[in-house]
Amino acid sequence: MTLHVKDEGAVRTLTFDNPGKKNALDHLTLRSLGETLRATAYDESVRVVVLTGAGGDFSSGADVSRLGARAAHPYYGMRLTGEAAIALHTMPQPTVARIDGVAVGAAANLALGCDFVVASTAARFSEIFPRRGLSLDAGGSWLLPRAVGMLQAKRLALLGDIVGAEEMLALGLATWVKEPDELDGFMAELCDRLAAGPPIALAQTKELLHRSALGSLEQALVHEGAAQAVNFGTDAPAARKAFADRSEPEFTGEWHLDRGDDAGEHRESE
Repeated sequence: MTLHVKDEGAVRTLTFDNPGKKNALDHLTLRSLGETLRATAYDESVRVVVLTGAGGDFSSGADVSRLGARAAHPYYGMRLTGEAAIALHTMPQPTVARIDGVAVGAAANLALGCDFVVASTAARFSEIFPRRGLSLDAGGSWLLPRAVGMLQAKRLALLGDIVGAEEMLALGLATWVKEPDELDGFMAELCDRLAAGPPIALAQTKELLHRSALGSLEQALVHEGAAQAVNFGTDAPAARKAFADRSEPEFTGEWHLDRGDDAGEHRESE
């Protein structure tokens, strides 16, 4: 199996593990990734999902060595790629791409489908498709211009430039860049912060942000109101109590039906 799954507390790490090919993604890996992400989305014990690669690289993208005459039809590979990209993008849990070494092609766009991208100074990013006679996939045509703007998206996608970590940060392809010896410590701190957050509120915030690209301000306000109504019966009461007690809140993500008093307190405070 070239996708390894490891749980540490509330953090689930998915690791591409095919270092002999710089973690190239074959059909089995893509199928396993999609299936694992879909199952994880309904696992309430998982608060954060990390996507990374073994052996000093994130991934060199699709395994083009398997595109010979006896390989499965590319249609099936593209379905697997698309299903994995959708599952990753729609995860309710916060997702973090940890990039060391190369992240190119489909793998680069899977990284962009995460909520955060943490890159080491050794990271290299490329929409390598034109060098392979191909066009964008894994959601790149949607994700890339939203990350870097249309002009830079065209530059990266039409030329296939390889950009280093500092340029990734400047363009908006990375959220943070860290030295290799700082990478794991930073990842642990970030994941701890995310895992301690209110899971339902964070999930709804992700969905609100994704919807914002497709809707109006009026629609956003309606969706925000519906989300807050859910939060008032979930983790908002714990936050208010912790504020009053001058303590740190413990967010469980549990649904509480009997919140009449709290709802009244909220109305009075407004």
